[in-house]
Amino acid sequence: MQGKPLTRAEVNRKQVAVWLKKGGHDSGPKQGCLESDALLIEKLETMDASDGHENAPSAKKSGKTSLLDSGEDFEVLDEEDIDDDLPPLEDAGGGDGDEAENGEKKNADEESEASEQLDEWLDVLGNDQLKKKVLEAGKGRGSRPQKGQNVEINLKTSLMDGTLVEEQHNLSFTLGDGDITQALDLTVQLMEMGEKALIHTDAKYAYGARGSLEPEVPPNTPLSLEVELLEATDAPDVELMLPSQRIALAIRKRERGNVHYQRADYAFAVNSYSIALQITDSNSKVDISPEEEEELLDVKVKCLNNMAASQLKLDHYDAALKSCVSALAHQPDNIKALFRMGKVLALQGEYTEAIQTLRKALKLEPSNKTIHAELSKLVKKHSEQRGAEQAMYKKMLGNPTSSSGIQKSRAKSSWGLSWKWLFGATAVAIGGVALSVVIAARN
Repeated sequence: MQGKPLTRAEVNRKQVAVWLKKGGHDSGPKQGCLESDALLIEKLETMDASDGHENAPSAKKSGKTSLLDSGEDFEVLDEEDIDDDLPPLEDAGGGDGDEAENGEKKNADEESEASEQLDEWLDVLGNDQLKKKVLEAGKGRGSRPQKGQNVEINLKTSLMDGTLVEEQHNLSFTLGDGDITQALDLTVQLMEMGEKALIHTDAKYAYGARGSLEPEVPPNTPLSLEVELLEATDAPDVELMLPSQRIALAIRKRERGNVHYQRADYAFAVNSYSIALQITDSNSKVDISPEEEEELLDVKVKCLNNMAASQLKLDHYDAALKSCVSALAHQPDNIKALFRMGKVLALQGEYTEAIQTLRKALKLEPSNKTIHAELSKLVKKHSEQRGAEQAMYKKMLGNPTSSSGIQKSRAKSSWGLSWKWLFGATAVAIGGVALSVVIAARN
């Protein structure tokens, strides 16, 4: 509710009095005021010097224009509309105090956000099949790990009814490389350092339709995972690793690819094999012996062979053929590479080249029943294809077999008629001669 209008001077006096009171002073700008108080009042008075109001003559008597004596009218504000939380005069500059206040506000916001998240489930993929819930908040968003970093966690795996499956401490893996189940690979990226979280995952993002023997998880089983993020560090530079470390790392990635292949996750298998190949192909800035080079090459060829098998399952025939060619470039007599190359060529319809490739593989290992079976099947299919092609050609040319048969029969019939006429003429001639002889004898 508004009262009667007050002059600007009265409003200014009231505001300055409130300001000074908050600063610890009981009176206006007298001898007991701080120097900053006097400066502020002087500033206020100087600001009003430009207004040119009715009290200008009286101000001139005192030697300066006083803002407190200004005659400009303002409406009286209700108490709730007046900001009483004015800062102390010594903090009027605002620099460090504002930063501290902003920092406190930011921390308060983060704490409130963390407390809200503690009671909420996060639907990670938006399909209600992978959910995450914070049990204990971590050190903030800035502490979240990044893809490619090596992370260390404590993991407790349980069935949805609470039955403990496995408990692992200080489990280490590379984030985003597929070294772990998809559920962990996706959710650990959303965790903060020191955070404890509960994860509910569908079997699709855990051990799938096949389940697992180690740990023992039945097929198509959803799981509950309790995770604590302990540490996240940058992955080491592969070029600076010792050859033995590079070999061991490449083998681990290849074995992880084999796990994906056995679960029919062929795309993830290709990803793991690709990472292993990057490790084997990277340049080394440390000395490496010929034996270690040979071992790295052997790991590389195995990865290429396994990648070709995965690409075949995905019907990526060109990519699979490229993997086989790369493997054979290093080991021309590699039987697995020859066998898979033969299969790829056969699937592409190149039967002649496929048969030649499989025969080469069989020559290297004559007792291999798999190559025998594949070659026999391929030869039979090739023969059937050739027969079908010949029939198609005959049909396209208008059944040349039938026309040639007709021509032969016509030729035979014409020859038959010719012989009959010749025989008849000969008989007539012989009869004429015989008749002549008989007549001559009678004469």
